Amino acid sequence: MGEGAAAADGPDFSLGVSVADMADGAILSGRVGAEPALLIRRGDEFSIIGSACTHYQGPLGEGLVVADTIRCPWHHACFSLRDGRALRAPALDPIPCWRAEKRGDLLFAMEKIDPSTRERAPAPPTLGRVVIIGGGAAGLAAAHELREEGYSGSLVMVSADAAAPYDRPNLSKDYLAGSAPEDWLPLRPRAYYEERRIELLLATNVRAIDPRARLVCLEHGEPLRYDALLLATGAEPVRLTIPGAELPHVHYLRSLADSRALIAAAARASRVAVIGASFIGLETAAALRERGLEVHVVAPDSTPMQKTLGEDIGRLVRATHEAHGVVFHLCESVVAIGEDHVALASGARVPADLVVVGVGVRPLTTLAEEAGLAVDHGVLVDEYLETSAPRVFAAGDIARWPDRHSGERIRIEHFVTAERQGQTAARNILGAKEPFEAPPFFWSRHYDMTIAYVGHAGAWDRVEIAGDLEKRDCIVTYFCRDHRMATATIGRDLDNLRVEAELEASTGG
Repeated sequence: MGEGAAAADGPDFSLGVSVADMADGAILSGRVGAEPALLIRRGDEFSIIGSACTHYQGPLGEGLVVADTIRCPWHHACFSLRDGRALRAPALDPIPCWRAEKRGDLLFAMEKIDPSTRERAPAPPTLGRVVIIGGGAAGLAAAHELREEGYSGSLVMVSADAAAPYDRPNLSKDYLAGSAPEDWLPLRPRAYYEERRIELLLATNVRAIDPRARLVCLEHGEPLRYDALLLATGAEPVRLTIPGAELPHVHYLRSLADSRALIAAAARASRVAVIGASFIGLETAAALRERGLEVHVVAPDSTPMQKTLGEDIGRLVRATHEAHGVVFHLCESVVAIGEDHVALASGARVPADLVVVGVGVRPLTTLAEEAGLAVDHGVLVDEYLETSAPRVFAAGDIARWPDRHSGERIRIEHFVTAERQGQTAARNILGAKEPFEAPPFFWSRHYDMTIAYVGHAGAWDRVEIAGDLEKRDCIVTYFCRDHRMATATIGRDLDNLRVEAELEASTGG
């Protein structure tokens, strides 16, 4: 993952620093005592904040200042320059923020600002209990935001997963590759749930929901009555139905348990066939190559990732994997899985003592459908993420919402989008009436190459490339009828942040 935190060097802002020649918009690296810090000028205002993002320690000094916020270049977390609050996922914790005091031409860092002392609107008096179904990114972000916004009522998270909410993107990246310990995965320590009075019901299945009676019926135990409900049930892998698909060496990757099982299987294997050239498939391929396995990728597409990223980036992704020894079998499909091979439609056989299937996911909408909620390729929600049933909201992989930028209803399976929807849903549960307008954002890493993507382009008729694709230093923009739909960047993190800010400005988000 890398270390983003800067060393505690540069001027000590607590001792005073000259700002007479500091340009508007400038960011000066320094420290407050031993703590690394940044001094930022915005017109006649000055802010002093910590230098590292609280999500994987990204370098905020290389980020983007937008109005009274700063954005992290790695994963687009957003912080307030006024009090250090984490305003947008993936960061949930605040950064240090000091009161700045100007004396003549010198600026001094004074005491730290405590963001928890800010005023909050009171929760609606009818909001006695909030129930969240789902223990993933959206559910955890919603629970966290409810408490951050001052909600003090009963808060229950119901999760079918046996593990408390964790960093799902890492399951196919560093953790699977063996370069990140499992300690990195939990989004919050177990003590957090006790301190915040979040009742966490793990390994618990929901049998039904009753929007009229406002009940959540569990498979075991008494039903839960709610005043507001958030559905954040996520998605499940699409499973193969071909001969051999149920063999014990065939694996899927969605949960922490899946990743643990795959790591154990990889320790006993030498050759792996990855079925699918999607993000999950290729990130898994890269991680298993780093573990020293021989990797073959089988997919029906002519170019990896072409449906999302197009031919140009797709060819670069393929070349990057091939340079690391991955063998591709494209325009092919698997028709059967044997004990030591996968059989292709062409008649060829690919030796494999481990098989990983990554052919997509489907949203878990059964609860919503059976409860009579409007469902169409996802749970339909309005701009406030509320479903067709009053006081029932949906977020994350299941939510299909009206996207102002594209003018379409879309459903996105991205971790950051899920978290941000959870945050927005939480505020709307508390009565904010805040439309969800954050542009979708995701990142995908393949060995030492990271692709950042912002926006949504379900289709495009023109692609523009600025920079050098082969040198992994480029901006790729996708247009539909001359309307910019999305942008992918490689080696241009700051440009990706700028595009996100422009997309926000164009929709009011």
